[in-house]
Amino acid sequence: MKSKKILVGLLILVMAVGLLSACGKKGAFKIGVNQLVPHAALDASYDGFIDALKDEGYIDGEKIVIDYQNAQNDQTTLNTIATKHVNDGCDLILAISTPSALATLNATKDIPILVTAVTDPADSGLVESNEAPGGNLSGTSDLTPVKLQIELIKKLIPTAETVGVLYSSSESNSKIQVEMAIEAAEELNLKVVEATVSSTNDIEQVVQSLVGRVDVIYAPTDNTIASGMPTVAMVANPNGIPVICGEEGMVSKGGLATYGIDYYKLGWMTGKQAIKIIKGEASTATMPIEYLPDEEFSLTINEEVADQLGIEIPQDLLN
Repeated sequence: MKSKKILVGLLILVMAVGLLSACGKKGAFKIGVNQLVPHAALDASYDGFIDALKDEGYIDGEKIVIDYQNAQNDQTTLNTIATKHVNDGCDLILAISTPSALATLNATKDIPILVTAVTDPADSGLVESNEAPGGNLSGTSDLTPVKLQIELIKKLIPTAETVGVLYSSSESNSKIQVEMAIEAAEELNLKVVEATVSSTNDIEQVVQSLVGRVDVIYAPTDNTIASGMPTVAMVANPNGIPVICGEEGMVSKGGLATYGIDYYKLGWMTGKQAIKIIKGEASTATMPIEYLPDEEFSLTINEEVADQLGIEIPQDLLN
C-alpha cells in the first residue's frame, strides 16, 4: 500500500512539472523568447536582455520564468514557437530578429511583444510607426550606420570600383539596409552588384559567383549571411575580396571591418523596456522604438584578415 501511495505521488509530481514547464512557474511572470538563429549578434542581444532583468532583481526561476526557444533559421519552427508561447500563456514575448517578430505578431495581438535586432519595425509592417507603435509590439532597432560602413570601402580599399552586396532575399530588414547601401555606394561612384541567397546552403555558390566580378563585398546585418559568415570568408578572402560587414560578430568570423552597434547594449535596452511592462509602467502601444545613440557605434577591424589581404590600415582609423 505504501509503495502505491509513493507511485501515485510521483505521478502527480510529474504531471505538475509538465503543466508548469510550458512557459513558467505558477505565480511567476512568464517570458517567451523566440530567436531566429544562433549567431553572435542575436546571442549577445539575448544576453543583454537577461542581464538587464537580473540587474533589477528579475531572475529566471524566481520572479520570472523564461522559455527560450531557437528556430535554427527555420520559418516553420518560428511559427511553431510563436504558437507555443501563446498557448502556454506567456505574459510577454521577446522576438529576436524580424522574422521572429513577424511570426510572433501573427500569433497574437494581445500579449505584449518586444523585439530586438530588427532594423525598421515600421517598414517591416510590425508597428503603425516607430514613434507610436499603436499595438502590442514595441522594442529596439539595430539600424546600423550603413553609410559609414560603405565609406569604409574607400578608406580601406581606395582602388575599389565595384561592390557586391550580399544578402538574403527573404529578410525584409536586409532589403532596407541594401537600399541604403546602394544609395551610399552611388554617392561614392561605386558600381553595385546585388547577390542574394535564400538559405545558408546557397552562400558558397553565390560568393563564388562574385569572384572576378567585384572588388569588395558588403554584407549587412543579415541573419542568414551572419550565420554563414565563415563560408563567406572561406571563399572571399583567398580570392582577395575583402568583406565589409554590418556587425562586429561577422568581422570576427572572417570579415574585414565594420562600424557597428553593441548588440549586448541593445538587448540591455530591450530588457529595461521589459521591466517597465512587468511593473505596469508602460504599454507597447505608446512605447517608441528605441535606438542606440550615435556614440555607441564602434569601428572594428580584423587586422589578421587585413594582413592576409595585403591591406594597409590607415593610421587615422587605427587611432
